[in-house]
Amino acid sequence: MMTVPVPEPASTVTAAAIAAEIDAIDYGTLGVRSEYIDPNGHMNVGYYGVLFDRALDLVWDRLGIGYGQIAQTGKSSFSLESHLTYQREVKLGDPIRFDFLMLDHDAKRVHYFLTMRHADGTVAATQEQLSVCVDMAARRSSVWPEAALERIAALHAAHRTRPRPAEAGRPMAIRRK
Repeated sequence: MMTVPVPEPASTVTAAAIAAEIDAIDYGTLGVRSEYIDPNGHMNVGYYGVLFDRALDLVWDRLGIGYGQIAQTGKSSFSLESHLTYQREVKLGDPIRFDFLMLDHDAKRVHYFLTMRHADGTVAATQEQLSVCVDMAARRSSVWPEAALERIAALHAAHRTRPRPAEAGRPMAIRRK
């Protein structure tokens, strides 16, 4: 595991700057591998979660809560709940990208939304997730490190004005007419 420096406190980073930094993440290394393809000729359902998780790692590093910061802060992020939607097939060789939206946060938790898109911008899949900060020594929930919490708050301030995805908070059910 590589060590990633803890970002500077957000007091030196504006909401617009942190949003621009997150929006500019290059997800080009997160391709669809041949082992992700199932006998139906498209990406197996389990690998959507893998790619969403790898995309999230890139966001977390910039917020100061990634795996690289565990040794420096003693804090990590654990997932509490996740909801995926599958909207359009992803096949081998399909270029994909991700959009990240911070829906909400508090001192210990973040509620966010990731969208996986095809190169033409159409939605392939979405993931809504709730994660919690965990003190790795105590193995209990904890507050985010101060610098990370400031960056999280700044990102949320910037994202508050963005449209909320229709899938966010959507219950799962069979639709009846």
